[in-house]
Amino acid sequence: MLIFEKSRAGRGCQILPPCDVPEILPEEREQRQQPLHLPALSEGDLSRHYTELAKKSHGVNDGFYPLGSCTMKYNPKIDEEAAALPGFTEIHPLQPAHTVQGCLEVLKTAESLLCQITGMDRMTFQPAAGAHGEFTGLLLIKAYHVSRGDTARTKILVPDSAHGTNPASAAMAGYKVVSIPSGPDGCVDLEKLREAAGDDVAGLMLTNPNTVGLFDKNILEITEIVHQCGGLCYYDGANLNAVMGQARPGDMGFDVVHLNLHKTFATPHGGGGPGSGPVDCKALLAPFLPSLLVEGESELSFRKPEQSVGEVKSFYGNFLVVVKALAYIWTLGREGIPEASANAVLNANYLMAKLKPWYPMAYDGICMHEFVMTLAELKKETGVSAMDIAKGLLDWGIHPPTMYFPLIVEEALMVEPTETESRETLDQAAEAFHSLYQAAKTKPESLHAAPVTTPVTRLDEVEAARHPHLRYSFEG
Repeated sequence: MLIFEKSRAGRGCQILPPCDVPEILPEEREQRQQPLHLPALSEGDLSRHYTELAKKSHGVNDGFYPLGSCTMKYNPKIDEEAAALPGFTEIHPLQPAHTVQGCLEVLKTAESLLCQITGMDRMTFQPAAGAHGEFTGLLLIKAYHVSRGDTARTKILVPDSAHGTNPASAAMAGYKVVSIPSGPDGCVDLEKLREAAGDDVAGLMLTNPNTVGLFDKNILEITEIVHQCGGLCYYDGANLNAVMGQARPGDMGFDVVHLNLHKTFATPHGGGGPGSGPVDCKALLAPFLPSLLVEGESELSFRKPEQSVGEVKSFYGNFLVVVKALAYIWTLGREGIPEASANAVLNANYLMAKLKPWYPMAYDGICMHEFVMTLAELKKETGVSAMDIAKGLLDWGIHPPTMYFPLIVEEALMVEPTETESRETLDQAAEAFHSLYQAAKTKPESLHAAPVTTPVTRLDEVEAARHPHLRYSFEG
């Protein structure tokens, strides 16, 4: 039931103190002609409503959440506690720098540690999320070429297995997107890349490990091909959880990288934010970074680069997310960061090996943090689709993996267990997958209705997409 349907005239809860300053209203012509449609509920009604909603949702605190390419892992609560300290929460972004030296120290320290992890030289924390970081990184690439008078570079190369935001970000930055196909091994087709690399190429956007969970064995050759034609290399850091502390994008030949602090470094993913997609870069791109950069030793201050591309977000980014990321890095330390990525890879390969007897893998061999199954043959034999298996997992208390992505794999299910799941959880997940496989073989019709035990059962997704109801209709 919607909260508006629970509303009863005359009910309410007094949660704000009386106004202690004069009330000043806008001019009458600027005032609303009709009152706001706000629900009237008691505090108890309100509390129960949101508790009921919480029980109907599924998060990493409820059960296994193997959403591929998203790193939905458990976040240590100590990071939340650090970000809740009054010295971080009770400040204003317009305070003079000398009054917030501790906050500037957080930004400077986080920049130093994240640059060490990525092999880069400078960083901006302004971007609010991953795609925002992609766009910012492309603005740096564009500014670099323009500063050299090299304005004929109008193309960005993007592998066909890329995240969908990659081509969108490139288009927003004013570039033409050229898709580079994958080879039979799931990695970039080097010959196609060489054919596309020319003096009109501004750069390459690449995720490594890539979206099918493979570390591209030709990564050094890939970045060299792009550099030889005068382009720059952009690293999508969405999958950094697989290699942090093990390999650095800067050492692979990348010039700029965005990080998803809200994926890799223990800040909540999903739910509408806040996110953080800071951008690291090599020294050649540092003059173009968005303002403001933290400088100084004994007393820290902000500096705006002379050739800055300008602001991409207000003030200094989502600061408290950076606090959480710094707490996470300090807690794990130099030994814990690579251990986390190693365990992410171990868990993925363990679960993949458990599922191989029933579900064909799109690409055989050792994976990194995630793997992709293809249910094309299962669908042909039984009529049970990847969607049916994904929905069936809900009846086991497991959030579905990513469905039908990447697009280069037919009937794809992409699974990322993350490093925070136990062997027992992975064994239970394997049992669920096996049971659903057996059901597909013996009683496939049962899976077309799944899930059947959840608060909301199988929805008509086609109807919802074509005829969405996005507004509540108030009577009168």
